[in-house]
Amino acid sequence: MIERQRFIEIVRDTPLVSVDLLLVRGGTELLLGLRNNRPAQGSWFVPGGAIRKGEPRAAALQRVAARELQIADLLALRPQLLGVFEHFYPDCFAGDIGVSTHYVVIAHRIDVPAGFEVPGIDSQHRSLRWWPLAEAAASDAVHRYTRDYLPLLGGEPADA
Repeated sequence: MIERQRFIEIVRDTPLVSVDLLLVRGGTELLLGLRNNRPAQGSWFVPGGAIRKGEPRAAALQRVAARELQIADLLALRPQLLGVFEHFYPDCFAGDIGVSTHYVVIAHRIDVPAGFEVPGIDSQHRSLRWWPLAEAAASDAVHRYTRDYLPLLGGEPADA
């Protein structure tokens, strides 16, 4: 693990590469978590996390799914590359300390059957919820970076 102050310096000076998991249930609902942590604290957002140095993308997907959702074998669900996105935040994991965060996000769509339930939740989220795609696209409670994914999932764009 990187010492906290060193990681703050890294976040200040470089973009982070991360993965986002867009679990789509029955083709109509997206799994979102109400975030406890910065950035995006207090918003509904897709699960995700930074890729560690030397960690293959598939391993990062599996680690994030296991940690945040207790999904033991995400790769069996066959994640599909959705695209590469950029997220810019005025704060960072350490709070509003004058350090912004820049993520280069590799987003993945994971289709799960209707009725699929997530095994668990971690401390990063107050709760998890399956959102109908159109409802998520229209809700200000859903973070704008998550809403940006909706047109690619078959949901209506936020400004429709």
